[in-house]
Order: sequence, then C-alpha cells, then structure tokens
Amino acid sequence: MTRTVPGRTDHVVVVGAGLSGLAAALHLLGAGRRVTVVERDASPGGRAGRTIRGGYHLDTGPTVLTMPHLADEAFAAVGDSLAARVDLVPLHPAYRARFADGSTLDVHTGAEAMEAEIERFAGAREAAGYVRLRAWLERLYRVQMRRFIDADFDSPLQLFHPDLARLAALGGFGRLDARIGRFLHDERLRRVFSFQSLYAGVAPERALAAYAVIAYMDTVAGVWFPRGGMHALPRAMADAAEDAGADLRFGQTVTRLERSGERITAVITDSGRIACDAVVLTPDLPVTYRLLGRAPRRPVGLRFSPSAVILHVGTDRTWPGLAHHTISFGAAWRQTFRELSDHGRLMSDPSLLVTRPTATDPGLAPPGRHLHYILAPCPNTAVGPDAAEWGELGPRYRDSLLTELERRGLDGIAAAVEEECLVTPADWQAQGHAAGSPFSAAHTFAQTGPFRPRNLVRGTVNAVLAGCGTTPGVGVPTVLLSGKLAAARITGGARPGRPRPAVREPQERRPV
Repeated sequence: MTRTVPGRTDHVVVVGAGLSGLAAALHLLGAGRRVTVVERDASPGGRAGRTIRGGYHLDTGPTVLTMPHLADEAFAAVGDSLAARVDLVPLHPAYRARFADGSTLDVHTGAEAMEAEIERFAGAREAAGYVRLRAWLERLYRVQMRRFIDADFDSPLQLFHPDLARLAALGGFGRLDARIGRFLHDERLRRVFSFQSLYAGVAPERALAAYAVIAYMDTVAGVWFPRGGMHALPRAMADAAEDAGADLRFGQTVTRLERSGERITAVITDSGRIACDAVVLTPDLPVTYRLLGRAPRRPVGLRFSPSAVILHVGTDRTWPGLAHHTISFGAAWRQTFRELSDHGRLMSDPSLLVTRPTATDPGLAPPGRHLHYILAPCPNTAVGPDAAEWGELGPRYRDSLLTELERRGLDGIAAAVEEECLVTPADWQAQGHAAGSPFSAAHTFAQTGPFRPRNLVRGTVNAVLAGCGTTPGVGVPTVLLSGKLAAARITGGARPGRPRPAVREPQERRPV
C-alpha cells in the first residue's frame, strides 16, 4: 500500500505553476480538492516559459513534446481535453540527424518509413536491426511504464515484482550503448537511438539500457509541436485549472512554510499568508528542502546533470537543410561526454540540437523571419566553470557556436541574426537550479526509481514534492507524471464521479 498524506486535505496549495505543478493542480481539482497555485513569475510555465524579443516568441525551456496523452490525462481529470485546448501538430520527421561526414538521416516514428530510411542510409542489415530494435523498445516501454515510471515508491522493496525480472531479461540493467549495439552496428545509427540518455544526465556508455525508454518516446511514440510554441501547453493547463475552480496567484514568491509539528499549516508569500491542509512543492530540490527546513540524508550527495547553453536567434533567413528538430553530431562522441561530466570542459567537438519552431508555426516570428533555438550541452557549475566565469565565457562561446554552425553548412548565420537571447548555466543558477543545470539530479543508478529523491520527505507529513528532481525524473512526460503522482499521494488516487473524456492521443494531421 503506497503511503498517502494523513488527515484533512481539503485545501491544497501548489507552489509553482510549471508543468508538474499544473498537472498536480488538475488532478487534485478532479479529485474534489480546493486548489491554490502560487507562482513567482507573472505567467505560468516554469521552465517552459516564454520570452518575446522584437516580435520573436521564444520558448525558454523544452522544445520536444512526446507522450501528449499524459497531458491529456491531466485535462481529463477535470472533464476537459488536450485537443480542445491545444492544436498539436505531429512532426514528420521527428528529427533530422546530420553527421560530420556529411550524411543525413530523417528519423521517422512510422515503422515502415523508418525502416526504408535506414535501408537507404546504411543498408538492409541495419534496417533489419532497426526492426528488432523497435520491437525491443516497445517491450521495454510496456514493462517499465506502470511499474517503474508511473509509480510512487516508498521502499526499494517495491522493485521486487515479476516486471523486474522481465526488465532484467530484456537487458535493462546493462549499458545503453552496448545494448543498442546488439541491434545496430553503424555508429551513426547507434547515436540516434542513444543520445536521449543525455536528457537524463548520463552518457550512453554509462546509462542503464532501461533508459532506452526515452528513445521509445522520441523515435516510436511520436513527437509533436503545439501551435503557439511549447508554452501553449502550460498556458492551456493553467486556463483549464482556473476554469475548474483553481485560485491562480502569479507574481508571488513563497518565503517560508508555517508549520505545527509535522504538518504544514500555511504557505507564506511576499503578499501574505495562505492557510492549507497540504502543500505540493515544485521548486528545484535545494529550494524545496530549504523551505521544508531539512534535506533527506543520503550516503552520497546528489550528482546533478550536465547543463546547457541555449542560444535563441531570430534571423532574416533560414537554411533548407534544417528540419523542425535537427541534431548536428560532431565527429567526436565518447570523449565529449568525458569532457562534460569528468573534466568540466566545454565540448571540443559539440553535438548540437537546432530547433526551428517557425518551420511548423511561422507566427512565432515576424513575417518573413525565422526563429532558431540552439542547444549545446555544457558542464554544470559544480564540475565546470562557475556562474561568475560565464559572464565572460558566455559571449565567447556564443561566437564559437555560430562559427561552428557556419562550418557545418549554416552559411551566414552570424550575419543573419536580428534578435538573440543567450542562456548560460549562470542564468539557470540565478533561477534557483542546483549546479546551474535545468535538468536537476542525474539519472544514475543511485538516483533512479526508489533511490531518486522521493516525493515525501520525513519530518513533514503533508508536503509532497513534484518536478524533475523527484519521482520519476527529468523530461516533459515524466514531469507531468510527477504532478499526477504527487496528487495521488494526497488523494489516494480517489476521484469523484465527474465526467471524464476518454484519454487518447490527438488525431494525427498531415505535416505542415
């Protein structure tokens, strides 16, 4: 039996209106709770925020949306639906991969299309390997989802279930890169199906093969983009929560928690006091633990994921070789991960994610203009340059990124820039993200599943955590689940008898 919050839980305060907080709020509302959401920013979104520069609408956080049915679950909790609130466009291809040798591969989520693309790219043997890999990814997802991802943990003993043996039989406790190599021999293809472990903060050669489930989400389940940008999702969730009766309070910073014994009795903001029966805390772990006045004891301190430099550029032109999402791989691979995680150095030959949201929604830029989002993994401030160093390092690294993209075929990109916004680990750290990383605690074995910081903290019986630092982890799908799991700790999973639409994926549209 999973632990739940004891006593009255009629009024719940959710701290933070990011994806996890909004998901928690919707699930709580659906279970009949009165909900107040407190957010320090002037609008919802958290990491999935929005900045407008010179008519360019910049998503400040994630750009890849997978598993949208998990967002639909949150809307459905209040009798609403994702499809009624957000116009989702399926991306075809989901990604385009460009390699240092000049070759390109379009990553399709349809089985037949991807098999044909791999046969064109690397031959029949690799295409046959992809078919086997896809079947393995599907089995891996089915075994993990309900038992190990969409689940609250109170003890490692909960791992002992027949699905654990099934996961072991699938090779889930081996190394990701080696497991992918059993299906694909072409190193370029192995990168396409293993780079996703970087989302979890671990290099493919060190990550558990179980984290290939992220590759399932990216390369099998499908990738979507909301019209209006990724920020359209939290905006719609906030609107649905408000329509369902939530009290949304923006521009208020939580300064402390008032308590009586082990119970939180009120949330204190810079605008006043909000009495509560329970609280959901979504800030990054150090901020949450500071509010609670204690941090769980761990034999070894938390290890945080590498960070990222993000360069948003609004340009007067674009480049035909770019898809909506393009991964530009450098020639180096393993050594760059060692540079990031072990040596605290910038990648000498970076692999970059270039997102062009105006490929799908031209309205995100002024007429005739284009928006590009360039993400470069970099060391976090615990192992690499500290926040102060990024003041000088950031502009120089910006120039080197544009130079590298020019070298890789984006001729004239530096001269085409009209508006820009550079985000470095110093900016993430200023926002309260530990070690200057927006990806929180890395998914090492000792920080995964029941070993990850739990969403219940000893010494406080009615506070529940949500967000990427706790169960189940980093990424849009898992953060949405964290809000659902936090709500279940408070409600016990019970829901009143309000009508709920069927949970389903949005209807697929033709690419635009």
